[in-house]
Amino acid sequence: ADDVWRRLHDEAGKANPKYFGFDGARNRFLHWFAGGFHSPSYLRQERAYKVEAKEALDATAPVEKAATGSGYGPVLLPRFHINLLSPYEQMWVRDALRASEADDFVRAAARFTLGEGKAALIAMERALKPHRAAKWTIVTLLPFLWRPEQHMFLKPEATKDFAARVGHRFATDYEARLDLSVYDSLLDLASKTAAELADLKPRDRIDVQSFIWVVGHYKESHYKEKSEQPQP
Repeated sequence: ADDVWRRLHDEAGKANPKYFGFDGARNRFLHWFAGGFHSPSYLRQERAYKVEAKEALDATAPVEKAATGSGYGPVLLPRFHINLLSPYEQMWVRDALRASEADDFVRAAARFTLGEGKAALIAMERALKPHRAAKWTIVTLLPFLWRPEQHMFLKPEATKDFAARVGHRFATDYEARLDLSVYDSLLDLASKTAAELADLKPRDRIDVQSFIWVVGHYKESHYKEKSEQPQP
């Protein structure tokens, strides 16, 4: 029954005026980066800084140690100074990481990364809420950087728009409240997107998240190497 419901929802999504399907999304991405995920300009503009952030996070706060450790709040603050977050979100998470709840948030984020699920998400919300930081962008960033082969960063408006364009149920499943069912729907969108792009060889969900962002956000004013040719 669940599979039938998903298939019906996918068919209904094609009636959305924004819909252009995964073929349309692929064409739009390749318009900007003809070499796909191995395009030099893609690597420079979209992937490199996220990989650098992951490597810095792993070096300063390995996820297994962060799950039980303390004092990581100030250490992690630079990891949130990344253009995946708005200036307001960076300000809110700065306050949270300097507060007494910082250890609770970091431990919960690490446990969520390691698979704890609902309880860890609730613990993150409890730690962040006093600082107005209980946002999807903030709670998904560390898991995404720690385990990009497993977790996904959620930029709500861009991701909802993408889901509507490819006919995925996340477009209607999304809620601002931190509910695990929303995250599960996001992971389903990420998995389906990776499967649709298998021939382009996405390495992890850094590539999937970048694809979603490029498809919805890039305009003609963005830089593109006109001379690039698709990779064989």
